[in-house]
Amino acid sequence: MTAKTSDILIVGGGIIGVSLALEARRRHPSSRVTLLEKENSCGAHASGRNSGVLHAGFYYTADSLKARFTREGNSAMTKYCQERGLRINRCGKLVVAKDEQELEGLSKLVHRGMNNGVEVHEITAREARDIEPRVKTFERALFSPTTSSVDPVEVMHSLVRDASDAGVNIRVGTAYIGRDERGVRTSQGRLSAGYVINAAGLYADRIAADFGFSKDYRIIPFKGLYLYADEPVGAIRTHIYPVPDLRNPFLGVHFTVTAHGKIKIGPTAIPAFWREHYSGLRNFKLGELTEIVGQEMRLWWHNEFDFRRLAREELAKYSRSRMAHLASALATDVDPKRYRVRGAPGLRAQLFNIRTRRLEMDFRFEGDRHSFHVLNAVSPAFTCAIPFTHFLFDRIDEHLAQ
Repeated sequence: MTAKTSDILIVGGGIIGVSLALEARRRHPSSRVTLLEKENSCGAHASGRNSGVLHAGFYYTADSLKARFTREGNSAMTKYCQERGLRINRCGKLVVAKDEQELEGLSKLVHRGMNNGVEVHEITAREARDIEPRVKTFERALFSPTTSSVDPVEVMHSLVRDASDAGVNIRVGTAYIGRDERGVRTSQGRLSAGYVINAAGLYADRIAADFGFSKDYRIIPFKGLYLYADEPVGAIRTHIYPVPDLRNPFLGVHFTVTAHGKIKIGPTAIPAFWREHYSGLRNFKLGELTEIVGQEMRLWWHNEFDFRRLAREELAKYSRSRMAHLASALATDVDPKRYRVRGAPGLRAQLFNIRTRRLEMDFRFEGDRHSFHVLNAVSPAFTCAIPFTHFLFDRIDEHLAQ
C-alpha cells in the first residue's frame, strides 16, 4: 500500500472495530492501522454495556451468519478468556416454557441447535430443577451447557491492550465528522486514509451514507435496561430465558448470572428517541429526534412487525414491578423489593430495511475498493466478534485486491 497517514482507518472502538484493527495488523503487518473512537475510551457504548453472555447459537436459522459465528465465537471467546486469565462463568442456560403453546417454540430451538451443531438438551421439568431449583417451566425445558458469562469491560480492556501492543494507533476522543476527498474529517482535524472501515454502531448508517452506501437501511435504537438483585451470589445458578418470539430479534426479560455471579433481570427493548438516548436529555440531538421518532411513528401507523404491541409492552417495562412480574414467570421467590438497582442502560443499534419495512435479523455489511461498512452488528455480535471479523476481513481483502 502507498504510505499515507493511515493505510487502514477504522471508525468505531467497539468490539467489532477493535477486533478488525487487530485483524488488519495480522494480515497487513507493514500497513499503518488507525482506530478512531469518539469517546475517551473504547467500548463505551454497546460493547461495554451488554449483558456479557456468550451465547451458544441455537436461536438462529442454520443458513444465517449469526448461527455460524455464534457457535465459533463462543468457542473462540472462551479460549481467549481462559488464555488471558479473564473472568468467565460457565453457568449454562435454561430456556423455559410457560404453557403448552410454547412447547412448539421450545422444540424449534432444540431443532435449530442441532442443525447448527450446538450442544443442546431437551430435558424434563424435574431435570431442569436439578440444574436450577428455582426454575419454573411447563413439562420441558432446553438446557445449553456452553452458554456462559464474561465481563465485557474486562474483555474490551484486554482487546484494546492487544491492539495497542500490535501497533494499532488508537485515537480516542476523536470523532468522525465527515468524508474528505483524501480520507475523513475528524474533531481533531483531517486524516488521510487508504481504506476506511466503518464499525460505528449507532452511527454506522450515517457514515455509510457519506460513502454512497446504506441506501435501503436506517438504524433504529432500542434501549436495554437491567435490574440487579440484592440476592447473594449463587441464589440462581444458571441463566433462565423464556421462549422468544422468533419473528423479532429480541429475547424477552430473562435472568442473567454475571461473570461475578450476580443476578440481574432484563433487558428491555424500548424504542429510543435519538441514537444515544440513555437517560434524560443526555446526548440529545434535535435532528436525530425528528428522524427517529418520525420513523417510529410510521412503524406505529402501519404496525409493521407488530410494532404497536412491541412498543406498548416494552414501554411498560420502565416499571420495576412489571419487570419483576415478568421474571417471576421464570423462577420462584422473585420479590420485587429485591430488584431495585438499575444497571447502566445500553442501546441496540438495530438495522431497519426501509424498502422491505422489516428489522434485519442477520448481520449486514456493504463495501467496495474504497470503504467497508458493518451496518448490522447487533447481539450476539459480542460473542461472534473473533470469527466474524476474520470473515469480514476476507471480504475487505477481496475489495482491496480489486
